[in-house]
Amino acid sequence: MEAVTFTTEDGVRIEGELRMPDVDAKGMAVLCHAHPRHGGSKDHPVLWAIRNDLAAARGLAVLGFNFRGTMGSAGTYGGGRDEIRDVHAAIGHVRGRLHDDLRTVVVGWSFGASVAIREALDDRRVAAVALVSLPLRPSDLVLPPLPDPADLRTFTRPALLVAGEHDEYCPSEDLRGYAAALPNGRVEIIGGTDHFFWRREREAAAVIGAFAEAVVSSA
Repeated sequence: MEAVTFTTEDGVRIEGELRMPDVDAKGMAVLCHAHPRHGGSKDHPVLWAIRNDLAAARGLAVLGFNFRGTMGSAGTYGGGRDEIRDVHAAIGHVRGRLHDDLRTVVVGWSFGASVAIREALDDRRVAAVALVSLPLRPSDLVLPPLPDPADLRTFTRPALLVAGEHDEYCPSEDLRGYAAALPNGRVEIIGGTDHFFWRREREAAAVIGAFAEAVVSSA
């Protein structure tokens, strides 16, 4: 694991960790963490499991990072709007380290999924997205609106939407309804778990890993 830093277009220094596979990288992935004001960071077990699967089992180079104002990243919390710049810069950093012809998959969990889909809509460098526990019912969290169905219909790249069977912030039926607007979207529900995938992290990671591997191998 290599500690890295990079700078956003508005001059914020972001910290991250780049994990390279043991073989030549088949593709790249950027991981976006949960809400910074509710304990979210790049070091959560869910993201560790995803990172391990993508790098060790799928041969991807994986960049995990902390959003602005989180742990060692500079700046202040941006309400879910400024964080789009963080993802944009993270994609640029990992692509700058590898070959631009390798496909890039963006994976977001919870708050990070909300940021990921809003970045991916306008960023053609993103080959696919995996949205994990997308906060469709964010409770007391104040977040920018998610893209509406009209916007989602323009996103023709592969999209995987994953949630736990008992996720109160991302109910299965709500997720299926939201995903229906995505031309190339697919929903996977992990049974017997909730928003945090306790003790089911590896199962969720394997689903995401298989999706990402298929995306980067289809280039």
